[in-house]
Amino acid sequence: MRKYVLAFLLGYVTIQPSLAQSPETLRIRQYHQQHADTIIGEFVQLLSLPNIASNPIGLQKNADFIMAMMAKRDIHNIQLLPTKTSGAAPAVYGEVKVPGAKQTLIFYAHYDGQPVNPSQWAKGIEPFTPTLLSAALDKDGTKIPFPTDGIFNPEWRIYGRGASDDKAGVAAILNAYDAIVKSGLTPTCNLKFFFEGEEEAGSTHLNDILEANTTLLSSDLWLICDGPVHQTGKKQISFGVRGDAHLDLTIYASKRPLHSGHYGNWAPNPAMMLAKLLASMKNDAGRVTIKGFYDDVVPFTAAEKKALAAVPSVDAQMKRELGISSSEMTGLSLSEAINQPSLNINGMQSGNVGKLASNQIPTFATAVLDLRLVLGNDWQRQQQKVIDHIKAQGYFVIDHEPTDAERATHAKIIKIIAGNDGYNAQRTSMDLPIAKHVIAAVQATTSDQIVLQPSMGGSLPLFLFEKYLNAKTISVPIANHDNNQHAENENIRLKNLFEGIETMASLMMMK
Repeated sequence: MRKYVLAFLLGYVTIQPSLAQSPETLRIRQYHQQHADTIIGEFVQLLSLPNIASNPIGLQKNADFIMAMMAKRDIHNIQLLPTKTSGAAPAVYGEVKVPGAKQTLIFYAHYDGQPVNPSQWAKGIEPFTPTLLSAALDKDGTKIPFPTDGIFNPEWRIYGRGASDDKAGVAAILNAYDAIVKSGLTPTCNLKFFFEGEEEAGSTHLNDILEANTTLLSSDLWLICDGPVHQTGKKQISFGVRGDAHLDLTIYASKRPLHSGHYGNWAPNPAMMLAKLLASMKNDAGRVTIKGFYDDVVPFTAAEKKALAAVPSVDAQMKRELGISSSEMTGLSLSEAINQPSLNINGMQSGNVGKLASNQIPTFATAVLDLRLVLGNDWQRQQQKVIDHIKAQGYFVIDHEPTDAERATHAKIIKIIAGNDGYNAQRTSMDLPIAKHVIAAVQATTSDQIVLQPSMGGSLPLFLFEKYLNAKTISVPIANHDNNQHAENENIRLKNLFEGIETMASLMMMK
């Protein structure tokens, strides 16, 4: 195994003449290869701390551990930035002032994670017991012990909640700074570190923290380390994110469940009503049919259109990986589709299925809608467009359980709860001088042409940084695209973690 790994690592530093990796990157690489056991050991400790967003005690332990990581690296002014709400997770902050530096960068990641259902994870893998596998589970990866000789195959994967989303970001950022200092290099910018504890809960109190710390959090740019690299495995930079909003729908029919033989064809079936309503929202080409859904979209600039056209196509690859033969939006590539506003059904429920199925007409049917927004969409206005469409289908809209009087008066009743934690999309111009420096810094770490995305498909409340700090943001993700974030068997490929350290270090030294 040692010979294989050493051979892999020798190939790992091979460069192409046209896109050579910088000498600084090679020094950072040498450092993390020599200290891989320490880096992974600390990372495993961090992953072992439960970080579910609804567990404030667990989140505080994570924050304390990260503060200790920062102190060990001689980062200064380490502190917790609390919210106005008792029990809400604080952000962890620290900074490094570099003599002569003319710019300040803030590096962002989050330490909270999604809920877990251990029964859904693969046998022998526990969400908060980091487990090393020889490869991905779907590639016949098997459990292996963590090595004692400090040699790690970059294709190995660590499984555990938060492994990729987003404790890998925390580890990459802090180890990047560590590698710079211990390699005898120097950052070119003042550095600030901001690790949020509520991202997976919708960043409900992030505005409190930003508004209360405008001077402390002043900067020239926020660099967001969250999300996956491109599906080709190439590094990518995203200059924007989609916004997000939700709607909970519940259609009501009979007050009690009915025998489908005695009452079928007579009593309204809420499941069928919901299916028809949802089907009215999209056509066969995958476009949303709700009036005005696309009207307020801000078009791409010439530079953004050029970047989007240059994004490598992964449609055939992803269809093979996912076992699908067609895509929803006719005529659009994956990159084009995720830069459109979307309406997605997160889940539906009515009656029972499988072994619990019975011959009944259910009393209600419910669904959760997820609205992804692009620049120009207002999240509340987008919600209202959907509500107006539902009203146009003849529904009486309420926000409570229907009364007997309402049932007697209206044939089609729906309860709509519009989520109040939505937020708008954000996009930073690719033409800014500092954006070009970011591109050059990331490109200096790889011999592959990096991928430039005008906006990623996922959502983050980055518009808050513009609103409260007048700050620009750029996302530089590091996780593997098949990391199972938000789901069972979340994982990080070691090569992505190590390359993430190189990327973050290059950004800290960007010229």
